[in-house]
Amino acid sequence: MCPTFPHLTDSPSVAGNSLTIGVLALQGDVREHEQVLDALGVAHRQVRNGNDLDGIDGLIIPGGESSVIDKLSHIFELREPLIEAIVDGLPVLGTCAGLILLSASLIGAIDGQQTFGGLDITVERNAFGGQVESFETTIVMPLIGGEPVKAAFIRAPIIRDTGTSTVIAELPNGDVVGVRNGNCVGISFHPEVLGESRVHEWWLDTVVANARR
Repeated sequence: MCPTFPHLTDSPSVAGNSLTIGVLALQGDVREHEQVLDALGVAHRQVRNGNDLDGIDGLIIPGGESSVIDKLSHIFELREPLIEAIVDGLPVLGTCAGLILLSASLIGAIDGQQTFGGLDITVERNAFGGQVESFETTIVMPLIGGEPVKAAFIRAPIIRDTGTSTVIAELPNGDVVGVRNGNCVGISFHPEVLGESRVHEWWLDTVVANARR
C-alpha cells in the first residue's frame, strides 16, 4: 500500500490558515501523516516530549504499535503532559494505534498497557486479525460527504462500546470504526497510507478550527 502524493485534494480549504500540527513521532507511520499535511499546505512538527506540545494547534497520533508508543511515552516523559493537553482541549486525531491510545478501555491489552484517554470508548485491539488479514476498502462518511473514503485496515481495532462518543464511521456490517468526542477523533483505519486526505481536512476544518476560535 503506497500513498499517491503530492496531489490529494482539489481545494484544500485548510491551506494558508497558519496552523501548526504536531505529529506524535515516537513510533509508527509518522511520515505518511506528514505527507498529507504537506499536501494540504499545513505546517507541522514532530512531537517527542512535553515541550514539543507547546504552540501546536492539534496533534495526530499515528498508527503503529500502541503498546510500544505507550512505553516510549513514559521513557520520553511525554505521557503526563499529553494527557493534560488532551484534558485542556487540544484537538487530537488518532488513527489505528492512535485510536487505541485515545480509548478509555481496552480489550486485548498486553500486561501493563495504558492509554492516554480522551474518548469514552472501549476498543478491541487487533480485532480484524493479524497482519495477513489486512485489507483495503472504502467507507461512506456522511460528515465528509462526496465519494467514499479510502481506508486501509492493518491489524486494526474495532470500537466495541461508543460510550458518549458520536459515531462518524462504520462498516456495512455495523462495526464502528470511527468516533468523535469533543476535541478527540479516533478512527480504526489508515487513510494516509492510501493518499486519502479528506479525513485530515475535515478534522482540520472542524475540530481544529473550532478550537482556535
